[in-house]
Order: sequence, then C-alpha cells, then structure tokens
Amino acid sequence: MAAKKPRVVIVGAGVAGLTAAHRLCAAGGDRFDVSVVEASFRAGGRVLTSEFAGHRVEMGATWVQGIDGSPVHALARDAGALAAALLPYERMDGFPDRVLTATDDGEVVDSDRVARPVEKLYRAMMDAARAGEAHGGGGVEEYLRRGLRAYQAARPEKAAAGDANNNNKEVEDALLAMHINRERADTSADDLGDLDLAAEGEYRDFPGDHVTIPGGYSRVVDHLAAALPPGTVRFGLRLRRLDWGQAPVCLLHFADGGAPAISADHVILTVSLGVLKASISKDASADDAIAFDPPLPQFKRDAIARLGFGAVNKLFMEVEPDEEFIGGDGCEPPEEFPFLHMAFRGHVSRIPWWMRGTESICPVHAGSSVALAWFAGREAAHLESLPDEEVIRGVQATLDSFLPGPPRWRVKRIRRSGWATDPLFLGSYSYVAVGSSGEDLDRMAEPLPRGPRADDGRAAPPRVMFAGEATHRTHYSTTHAAYLSGVREADRLLQHYR
Repeated sequence: MAAKKPRVVIVGAGVAGLTAAHRLCAAGGDRFDVSVVEASFRAGGRVLTSEFAGHRVEMGATWVQGIDGSPVHALARDAGALAAALLPYERMDGFPDRVLTATDDGEVVDSDRVARPVEKLYRAMMDAARAGEAHGGGGVEEYLRRGLRAYQAARPEKAAAGDANNNNKEVEDALLAMHINRERADTSADDLGDLDLAAEGEYRDFPGDHVTIPGGYSRVVDHLAAALPPGTVRFGLRLRRLDWGQAPVCLLHFADGGAPAISADHVILTVSLGVLKASISKDASADDAIAFDPPLPQFKRDAIARLGFGAVNKLFMEVEPDEEFIGGDGCEPPEEFPFLHMAFRGHVSRIPWWMRGTESICPVHAGSSVALAWFAGREAAHLESLPDEEVIRGVQATLDSFLPGPPRWRVKRIRRSGWATDPLFLGSYSYVAVGSSGEDLDRMAEPLPRGPRADDGRAAPPRVMFAGEATHRTHYSTTHAAYLSGVREADRLLQHYR
C-alpha cells in the first residue's frame, strides 16, 4: 500500500506562495500533495500589471531591486518578460538625469547651488544609514534633519548680495521634506520618525541596476503559475479560521460559500502583515481578519504588532497641453512634460493637503503623456477615498502652481491603486519600525509550534509556516523577499521529509 503523501496547503497565490508551491512540486517530485488557496480570482497578490493610456503600468510591485544574482530578474528572463515590449512602460529609459525642481509658488530652484547639494546630502546620509554607519539611534527623519541643520550651520553666514537662493534655509527645508516624502514611499512608513535608523543597516538590495520589467511584473507570476500541475491553485477561497493546535493536522475554514473545510499536514501562510495585524487586533472578528485556534503565541503576536506596515499608492495621470494657451498671445506649444520635483513651502492654499505628501510628478518615461506620483501613509489612504474629479482638481491646482508661466498642462484622466483599503492586503509592504528590529522579521519566519515536542524532545513538525515579504530579515518589502521566503519554507519541508 502506498504511503499517504503529506498534504501542504499554501494560503495566497502571490510570489511567495507560488514560489513555495513550485519548489515543492519540482524538487519534491511526487512526494507532496500541494494546493494553493487564493482569496481573490487572480494570482499575483501585490503584483498587478495593467494598461493605461497606451502604456503598460504597474499598480503594485514595480522594481527589481538589483539584477546581479537576482532570482526575480532570472524568472523575468525565463518568462520572456525582458524582451522588447509592445507597449511603452514605466522607467523604460532608466532614471532621469535632468529634473525641474520648483517651489509651490512657481519659483525654479537653482539646481547647482541649492537642489543638488541638498539631494547629495540626503543620498549620502541614507547610504551611510544602509551601510550601518549612521549614529544617533531613533528614527530616520530626525537623523536627516540633524544632517541638514549641520550642513546649514557649517556654511558661511554672509550670503552674497542679490543671491536669492544662497543660504535660503526655507527652500532647503522644503527640499529635505521632498526627499523625506520619497523615502516614505520607498519604505511605506507614514512618518519617517517611526522608521528605525539602526535597522536600515540590515536592509540589502541585490547588486546591479534597479530595473522595471518590459513585459510587466505579472508575467513573472504567470510563469510561476503555469509551471504548477493543473488544478494546484484554487481561487475564491478566503481563509477565515485556522485550527492548528490539534496534532498532527491543521483545519482551514473558508468564508461562507467558499468551500468545505480543508485538512492539511502543513500550512504555509503568505498573507500580508496587514492581514496578520488585523487578525491580532481586538476586533479580530472583522471581515479582513483570520481567526487562529489556538491564538498565535505571544512571541509571534508581539513581532506582528511591533513591525511597521504602511500603504503606498501610485497615481497615474494622462496629461496634455492646454489648448487655451497654445498659439495665443505668442505662446509656443509646450515642450515635453517635465520631470517635476516639488518643494512645498506652504504658500499656495489651493493645493490640497494630500498632494503635499508626494515628492514628484514625473512622466513614466521621457516624452510620455502619462505622469506618475507616489503617495504614502495617510495621503495614500485618503487618496483612495476621493472621487476622480476631486483628485484631478487637486493635481491640476498643483501643476498650475509649480510650473512657471501660464498653466500649460491639463489632466485628462487618472488611474490609481488602492492597497490601503483592499481587505486582502490592508497596505503595501513592511518596514522596521522604531521599537522593532530585524529579530522581529526572524520571529515572523519561525514556524509553529515552536520548540521541541513534549514526548521525546525532538523538534516539532512545522504545522504552520510563514512566508512573504515581511518574513525576510534583509530583503523585506520587496519581491526578492517574497521569492526567497517561499523557497525557504519549501526547503524547510523538504528537509523535514529528507
């Protein structure tokens, strides 16, 4: 009689879940009964490629953070997603080398004397933080502000007569706030004062260029899913309760009408940190929570609570020259939409508060009629609540204020992401908050039950395992972390059954 195969149920068909399933099916041969249950009706999780105004755009994961040795870049290559694209796509021409930096009253900031020195200071300080060379502890924002104050204090007090930008602390403060907004979007921290400075020294990218994927990030997901045996991924199954205390099996219960309960020898849970936070809250009975029976142990709950998890949203807008200002009064047709970096000094009341949380409005590639702004934290969440017309008015008021001369650009239409209120994610990606540490990311990765068995002292079989970007100590917040954590948990089972 053939031995019963261990049944592995993977919750979530994002990069982590599909990677774990792929590795178990490939490396494990026919040793495991593998299923992937996905709450939505698509694979990918926080990877979602779309189209807007004739462009391929990423509503979620956008960058491959380093290509040398990157398993994600290798997957994109194997999927044929690095070939020449049929549609123009985000950052297809790399990073812009020329930007227009302006203040909200239309003043162009002197690039050589003011904007570049502040940017150089910001980059040097963040490079030092990520090299583990920053001092002072606490949060990143105060660290950056200390650096700017020291930079300003070291400058000669007397400014050259008639030089409006020299020694202009107000503009420099606005420029640093602009870079802080960029860092908020990079990390998902609503407040950089809550982003732990010491932990920045543990984060790692892969070496080499940071690139986008010509064929779209979703091609990577499709490639992983297509390699699985037919029927492995089951859609429309939203986990509501996980009974994991009764050895040797777990029991997964799904939302009403989803499916009967499923038993499993092992569960790999890849839901977002946002969903886990909702699941340990006082209102854990909410629709976006998972009930655990028994409750998650205290070490796991504490790690979930301490780590940061924020919202980041992308706002795409199609822009066109305003015909009212073309050909009249000697006005020439406008050139290409600029790579606009925005230093808010608070002088223009008609710009809504939520627009002040973004660093820039830039074309997705040089010459494109599609521009993009990134939002984080409270601004990202508020953006989701607004009707399109109000968003367009807010962006239009911002463009009219920042771009010198008559208002020459009109916003035609928009497209935006909505990760903060999506009940399957409740945010975008993780960060190490003040009061947390890389050790909490390691705790996130620990399987349950923890410790040896009571009867013989041997390690307990891993019944519930955790994968996803918030479970990797050095690559958290990226698809690299999702991929590597999926491999890690599959290898944990392969080692267990070796």
